[in-house]
Amino acid sequence: MDDFEAEISTIRDRALLWMADGAITPTYGAQPATVTAFLNDVLATEVVCWLRYRQHAMVASGLGSAEIATEFAEHADREFLHALRVAERIGQLGGVPDLDPSSLADRSKTAYRTYAPTDLEGMLKENLLAERIVIQLYQLAIRSLGSADPGTRRVLEELLVDEEGHADDLRRLLGDAV
Repeated sequence: MDDFEAEISTIRDRALLWMADGAITPTYGAQPATVTAFLNDVLATEVVCWLRYRQHAMVASGLGSAEIATEFAEHADREFLHALRVAERIGQLGGVPDLDPSSLADRSKTAYRTYAPTDLEGMLKENLLAERIVIQLYQLAIRSLGSADPGTRRVLEELLVDEEGHADDLRRLLGDAV
C-alpha cells in the first residue's frame, strides 16, 4: 500500500506541474494534431449524416413513411449530438472544430444524396450504407488509438454503439429489400 500512496503522490505532483495543459499532458500517447485532424473528418461525417437524415425525415412520404420518417428524425437527433460530442473532444485536445460548410461534404466519409419523397427504400439503403461506413471507420480508429488516447477512444466507442443501433434499425425497416 505504501507504493500505491507514493505513486499517488507522484501523480499529484505531476498534475500540479501540468495544470495549464488541459487534456494534453506528457502522458498523452497520441499526436494531438493527427487525432484532431481525424476528428474533424469525423465531425464532417456526423454533420453530413445529420443533414441527410433530417432531409429524409422531412420529405419521406407514401405507404409506411410515418414510421420511417420518425426513425430518420430520431437518428438525425443522435447524429447531431454525435457532432457536438466530437467537436467538444476536438476542443479538449486543443484543436478547433472545423464546421466550414464549403468543405463539409468533401471531408465527410459518407455521401449526401437526396431521393424522391416516395423512394423510401433508396433512403433506407443510403442511410444504412452510411452507417456501415461509419461503423468500420470507428472500429478502425478505435483499434488504431489503442491505449494512446483512451479519452478519444471512449468517445468513438460510445458513438459506435449508437451507429450499430442505427444500422440495426435501418436493416429492420428494410426487411428483405437488401
